[in-house]
Amino acid sequence: MVMFLIRTLIFVASAAVGLIVADLVLEGFTIDWSHPLGFILAIVIFAVLQSVLAPWLATVARRNAPALLGGIGIVSTFVALLITAVIPGAGLTIGAPWWTWVAAPVLVWIVTALATWLLPALFIKKKVEARRAGA
Repeated sequence: MVMFLIRTLIFVASAAVGLIVADLVLEGFTIDWSHPLGFILAIVIFAVLQSVLAPWLATVARRNAPALLGGIGIVSTFVALLITAVIPGAGLTIGAPWWTWVAAPVLVWIVTALATWLLPALFIKKKVEARRAGA
């Protein structure tokens, strides 16, 4: 149960990092920082959608179009961003230029994947250093 909670927190944190990097880098990708609850809602909606859509789309692709399996992560990121941007009050807007809709899923997917890989290593490293210092 503890590991599930840690993995969930890491996934939500990586989703937040991905959305923040996209906000900083992409012109038409905007997080409404004046309403912090909206941003938290956007993170939660995006993370939940991403965690549900990726396995579901992988199953659908495996049955119907196996050649698409490699792109499932980006496709599920695109769909999760689209739904999150459409929900009023979610604190996330994706607009012009048009290429933001292409670049945002790729950037968020890459940053989220890297954060999901690196964040556990940082936590484990801190825990190991703390144990060594106490021993």
